[in-house]
This record gives sequence, structure tokens and C-alpha cells, in this order.
Amino acid sequence: MTFDGMYRGKRVWLTGDTGFKGSWLAFWLHGLGAEVLGIGLEPETDEGPFVRADLASLIRHETADIRDRERMAELAREFRPDVVFHLAAQALVRRSYTEPVETVDTNVRGTAHVLEAVRQAGHPCAVVVVTSDKCYENREEDYAYRENDPMGGHDPYSASKGCQELVAASFRAAFFAPGGRIQLATARAGNVIGPGDWAADRIVPDAVRAIREGRRLRVRNPRAVRPWQHVLEPLGGYLRLGQALMEEGAAAAEGWNFGPDPASARTVGDLADGFCRAWGDGAAWQAEANPDHPHEAHLLQLSIGKAAARLGWRPRWDFETTVRRTAEGYRAMLAARDAAAIREFLAAELAAYEAGEGKDAP
Repeated sequence: MTFDGMYRGKRVWLTGDTGFKGSWLAFWLHGLGAEVLGIGLEPETDEGPFVRADLASLIRHETADIRDRERMAELAREFRPDVVFHLAAQALVRRSYTEPVETVDTNVRGTAHVLEAVRQAGHPCAVVVVTSDKCYENREEDYAYRENDPMGGHDPYSASKGCQELVAASFRAAFFAPGGRIQLATARAGNVIGPGDWAADRIVPDAVRAIREGRRLRVRNPRAVRPWQHVLEPLGGYLRLGQALMEEGAAAAEGWNFGPDPASARTVGDLADGFCRAWGDGAAWQAEANPDHPHEAHLLQLSIGKAAARLGWRPRWDFETTVRRTAEGYRAMLAARDAAAIREFLAAELAAYEAGEGKDAP
């Protein structure tokens, strides 16, 4: 999956490079021959790929906050990116209940700062703003949301992602006209899992922490349905979308869903079962008895027909493969002794994904 060599030699500005998805994307872009400027906050843990793989020695990294308008403008003027992948965000639903203002500030105002920096720099550029499947007005129905469905959000995180979509759409309409120098698209992924995620209050990192501490994983909403997908699936979609913006311009400057096949929309309990089974060694889970958790969506699905039809993008790994490779990947990363071993693992996982290998038999 070389994306027709479109990223070789390109200057790519990646926000959120110290995060889970951002670290994987930084490594992938480096392998594609891009000149990467990554910005992000200090990593919240030393166990993630950014630190473990010493990605700062592979790309140019700047510790910076997207809420710093002047710094964003300075970086865009100096770097003059050909492509922007904007992933930086406050990305946790439950944290948004305790930090609602900070969540909106980062996800909405921070996005406006990045887009304004690109606008002021004026360099021809393809921009992919990554939002979330939570941006949709969730009616809790057995329905896969499409790109033209209305934005919404019950919790501050979801609302901030809907607002982020509106901000991006307004910049596209007001400043980035079809045929102009800058083309902007948004990307909405499903519930992403994969080795290297250590965020709080996410089921897979919580499971690994529980296993390491010799206790059962406690699951809040085992019956809730989510569109689970391996981290490489949406990242491949973002890269394909960036390629389409460079090749097709305004024709691709829209919103896009990058979710799993419908069969991978499974319950949280299914994921807990599969992960504990794949891990082995007595790993187990139980339902959380506390009923007083903040509201979280019960049912959420994405339609990926548009990306399949117009971008030729489809997910490669099914639910079982995703869960198994995630468990095996955590084991491999925990066992790795140094940055070289982590990079070897990341490269092997990318090679397997690009080749379509490792899919479980039906």
C-alpha cells in the first residue's frame, strides 16, 4: 500500500503525533518517504509507541499545543506543508465530563487555529481533519450513520466533534473554494483499538492494565454496540483520502466515514471476551456493578459505502483478526527490549496489513 508514491518527498504536518493513532501514522508516513513535522503535547506515558520507538529521532517533532494560535501560525509559515493530518484532540468521552471546557477548547478552537494557520500560510495543501463517529446525532437506532446525517452530541466530547465538523465545513466554504490552493476533508473513524494505546477509560488498555495487575477487567456497558476496528484501518483511510485530495482536489473535499464492515459492530462484552481469550493466561472480565456512570451511547454504527465506492477503500481485517492481533501486539510490545525492537514490530505489522495478511479464516 504505497499510495502511488504520493507521500514520498512531501512535507506532511501531523498534529497529535505523540498520541496512539498519531504515533502509528507518524511511523507509517516516515516509511512512505514523507518529511514529517509532528506536533503534540508531552506523551502521557512512556509505554506508547512515540516513546518506545523513539519516533522523535525519525521525524521532526515539536512539543506544541494547538490552542497556541501564534505557534500554529509560525509552524505553518515555516514548514509550508503539502499535506496536513490534524489528529490532535482531547479524545476521551469520560474525560470530557470532568473537563468539558478544556475538551471544547482543544477540539474546536484548536482546530480553528490549525486551519487558520494553513489559511494564512497560503501554501497549496491537502488537509485531512480527523473527527470521530461520535460527531453524529445518535438516535440509538439500528442504523449506520452516513456522511450527510446531522451532527449532534450528548456529551461534551461528542458535541465538540460535531462542532469540529462544522468549523471545518465553514473554513471549506468560506476560504478553501473548489479549484483553490487548499483542499479540506474530514474523516470520521469508528472505535479504534490496537497495540500501543494506553489511554485511561478505554477497554483494551484497561484490560491490559488489569491483566498486568492480576485482576479481572471491569466492564461498564457490556451490551453497548460499537464499530470496532484496528488502528491501521482508519489510518489507511486517512492516507487514501489525503492522496485523493492531492489527485482530485475539490471532488474529495468532503466528509468521509472510515469504519469496519458491519459484522465488526459488536458489543463491548464481545470485545472483552475475544481479547481475554486471545490473551490467555487466565485473563477474565466482569460487568461493572456501579450504575452511576455518565451517559455513553448504547448503539453506534457507521456506513462506509461512500469510501468504498469513491476511494476504493475497504477494511482488511475482521473483528476476530483485529482483536487477536491487538492482543498479540501488546504482548510483543511489552516484551520488546529497545526502540529497534519496537520499530521492527511496527514495520512488521504495517507490512502484514499492507499485504492483507493475517486475516482469520471464516
